[in-house]
Amino acid sequence: MSPLHAENLQHVLATAQPLVRMGRVVKASGLIIEARMPLASVGDTCEIILNSGRRVHAEVVGVGEHTALLMPYTPVHGIHAGAEVLTLTDGASIPVGDQLLGRVVDASLMPMDGRGLSAAGERAPLQGRVPPAMQRRRIARVMRLGIRVLDAFLTCGEGQRIGIMAGPGVGKSVLLGMLARQSDADVNVVALVGERGREVREFVERDLGPAGLARSVIVVATGDEAPLMRVRAAQAATAVAEFFRSRGKRVLLMVDSLTRVAMAQREIGLAVGEPPTSKGYPPSVFALLPRLLERAGNDAGQGSITGIYTVLVEGDDLSDPVADSARSLLDGHVVLSRRLASSGHFPAVDVLASISRVMNDVVTPDHRTIARAGREVLAAYKEAADLVEVGAYVKGSNPRVDRALACIDAVNTFCRQEHAESAPLERTLSQLRTASSPPISNPRAAHA
Repeated sequence: MSPLHAENLQHVLATAQPLVRMGRVVKASGLIIEARMPLASVGDTCEIILNSGRRVHAEVVGVGEHTALLMPYTPVHGIHAGAEVLTLTDGASIPVGDQLLGRVVDASLMPMDGRGLSAAGERAPLQGRVPPAMQRRRIARVMRLGIRVLDAFLTCGEGQRIGIMAGPGVGKSVLLGMLARQSDADVNVVALVGERGREVREFVERDLGPAGLARSVIVVATGDEAPLMRVRAAQAATAVAEFFRSRGKRVLLMVDSLTRVAMAQREIGLAVGEPPTSKGYPPSVFALLPRLLERAGNDAGQGSITGIYTVLVEGDDLSDPVADSARSLLDGHVVLSRRLASSGHFPAVDVLASISRVMNDVVTPDHRTIARAGREVLAAYKEAADLVEVGAYVKGSNPRVDRALACIDAVNTFCRQEHAESAPLERTLSQLRTASSPPISNPRAAHA
């Protein structure tokens, strides 16, 4: 082929328009729109053009021999039979880039903060790619979270995925704000899924603050939005985190909450006819969770995604299906106690009910010893708490309990932390070592 012909061919390929796949709406019922679209594929993003000129975006969630089941990203109001349906070519990707830092965006990464549209950057696939198992770097470095009780007792590793299990109203959002402000991460990506509209601005301005927002990307889908948008928000936030990981950044990905993502997928699954299983959750929910969670962590590069996922537990019941599934998929969990929260203990972390599965791989032997001593104080006091409260315990009956009674106030004080308080790791360990050591009642005798 001559150079001239090759140049002409390249020009034709560069300017060629893609094949436009079209269809027509046949039926709209509830959350589902049925359209005659023989070439549709599950996951395609479509645009429905109404007689009024309004355009509604939707996603293909099911296909038949000649028809497709669509679910819109917005309410179905105004959709009519015969409306034209066009398949979009870029619906499976989203714009990403450094311009997102400091911004509040929706599930399509369009601005919600009134600051206008940022300059377009790269595009990344919404569904992302799970790093192959044998290409993941092992978790070997500490990710300091800046929360004393977490850094000391439940140390997080860079690339770990951990769940925060709690009922409503025990301080999850405030805790996430503290993590975003005080952790060692280079970039925070926060997905607020299914939140009340009022709480979004409160989180950004009160809990996160200007310092936290400056290095954060906030992806929002409030509870009134379509279920697809709520699922998409979690996927989009993960895709943004993947972009920064590919640039070698240490990313802290926070999704609040994983339960609301599961509830949104439940709405989608039931609408397309999936059978309900445990507590009404269809099988697609338990297929979505591992696909979403496995995208976080380390890959073969220098970057990492440390995932923090909040899980709402109904009636503080940790056997809830979503909580149970999340615990089996994550690398540890933090349980927030309503009893502690009600007594003014913040953060309300139940240390004995929580675990970090990678802590032993990332901390020093000295750190393990200090944390073990603190746990022994909490465990011994819990065992004897009933006897102590009714005055039935006699001092000297059990050395472990005697030590716990001498130290419990100091350890509880250590576990509390003010919202704006910073906690370097070295100082944290020094404070826990002191709190876990019984006070010396007779210094002269101890010296002798």
